[in-house]
Parts: sequence; structure tokens; C-alpha cells
Amino acid sequence: MATTVRRRVRVHGRVQGVGFRWSTREAARRTGVTGVVRNLPDGTVEAEVEGPPDAVDAMLAFLREGPPGALVIGVDVEDVPPVGDSSFDVSG
Repeated sequence: MATTVRRRVRVHGRVQGVGFRWSTREAARRTGVTGVVRNLPDGTVEAEVEGPPDAVDAMLAFLREGPPGALVIGVDVEDVPPVGDSSFDVSG
């Protein structure tokens, strides 16, 4: 059985109001990961990304760049236990 990992990612910068969450959902579909992305009240975006390590790494690379219009100035990454999500959702 393949290893599944989950990462909680906090993205800092100009990341709200630029289509970040929707672009993240599309990137998740391309890479085959599950999880969730949301805006936080402090202006950051938080994502939880779950899947095979290579797919999660591909998502982390996307989150470090963001979509056109975003300006990512920092990314915090934390390992969290997998929860078995079946899709990638946008909330908040």
C-alpha cells in the first residue's frame, strides 16, 4: 500500500482576493491530492493537502508560487495525521 502524508500549509503574502483558493483546487485536481483550502481572518490562506508524498510535494511547489496575481512571501508547512479525505474542498 502506498504511503499517504498530510501537510498543513499556511501561505503568507497577497493571497486573498486573487483566486488563490480556486487555483489551489485546480492544482489539487491535477496532482490528485485531497484536502481543503480556506482564507483565514489574518489575511493568510491555509491548506491541508493529503496524498502520496510526490503529489503532496507538487502541491507544496504550487503553494509556494501561487496563481498569477498572488505574491507569496512565506509558507509554513506542518506535518499532520492523514484523515482520509475523498475530495479537495474550498471553504471560507
